[in-house]
Amino acid sequence: MATARNNINYATESDPHPDLLSQASISIVPISQSPAVLKTENKYLFLVLGPLKVLWQVWQLWLVLAYQTEPAEWLLMQNPPSIPTLAVALLVCFLRNTKLIIDWHNYGWSILGLRLGQAHPLVRIARRYEHFFGRLATANLTVTDVMARSLKGTYGVRSPILPLHDRPASHFQPLSQAQRAEFLHRLPETTHKAAAILSGMTCLLVSSTSWTADEDFSLLLDALVSYSTESRRAPASLPAILAIITGKGPQQAYYRALISRLNVQNKLTNVTIVTAWLSTSDYAALLGAADLGVSLHVSSSGLDLPMKVVDMFGAGLPVVGWGRFEAWGELVREGVNGRGFGSARELSALLVALLAGEERRELRRLKQGARREGETRWDDEWNPRVGRLLGLCTSTSNGV
Repeated sequence: MATARNNINYATESDPHPDLLSQASISIVPISQSPAVLKTENKYLFLVLGPLKVLWQVWQLWLVLAYQTEPAEWLLMQNPPSIPTLAVALLVCFLRNTKLIIDWHNYGWSILGLRLGQAHPLVRIARRYEHFFGRLATANLTVTDVMARSLKGTYGVRSPILPLHDRPASHFQPLSQAQRAEFLHRLPETTHKAAAILSGMTCLLVSSTSWTADEDFSLLLDALVSYSTESRRAPASLPAILAIITGKGPQQAYYRALISRLNVQNKLTNVTIVTAWLSTSDYAALLGAADLGVSLHVSSSGLDLPMKVVDMFGAGLPVVGWGRFEAWGELVREGVNGRGFGSARELSALLVALLAGEERRELRRLKQGARREGETRWDDEWNPRVGRLLGLCTSTSNGV
């Protein structure tokens, strides 16, 4: 069910979602990114450049929402980003008599706190800002049940709140053996090890990261170093690992240099780590071809869930992930479709337990659970809940 007429987003290096491109009723209206001079990873320069970047974004959002798109009955916005999107969206909705739906994926102030510290004055201001404006929407969607309860209890939201768990898009699908073999031989990152992966001598691990503070990539590195040490002790029982890390971000160069140093020091024997930037279709196929997915997402609020895990389940890929936050159990069922860890040591132990031996019974069982979890698709979640909210269908669902 397509409900959007205009999809408004910041221009990025990523391709738009294939389902958006295929809908004739949806127009994509890009918002220009802020100038490069306003971007910095330095927390002190950020105090100066951050407000200037916000002013730029206010102007760009105002141009697009107030002038470049026609008035609509509903405006659906994702949060975060919160600043300045919440305030600008509410002002436009007031002037255009439009109803606002906030799609809560996390709290913006909690992400800012990763950068500046939770006690920083700007974080406290951001929290009050989000607390005030977040209560003014016509309706709210949340990615988890615990976030819905938080909005109602902590934020005091009185408008309808509908938990809407993320589900995989249609292009994330399990691959047949023939499709898997064709893809592994075609993709440059896997061509040289395709035969070993298909025979089981090498296991293909996949992790997607934005290379930011909310994903501690050192956890995976440390675990792979430990796995390498263990594989030298028992070379016959543990396969080699090809770990493909997809994505781009500010910390990528740092970790690539660290990987190079570990290779020079011979700390990654039997382990190969490759970074990649893939098209949407190749990324979906990579998930379908992999043996195990790894999620390093550390929830800043404890209330959100990593979309990458949803995509992995859509491709029938079992997951090991950082599980020390409240919402983790809403997505991953321990021992059914994935396993959680809380340290590099625990992750290394999981890799050894899941990959050792020829049969890998637990890994196969987790893969079956991931396939079952991935059978529920986006339309199955969206239509009966949001469709009822928008008056497009009459199915019943429970709000909070």
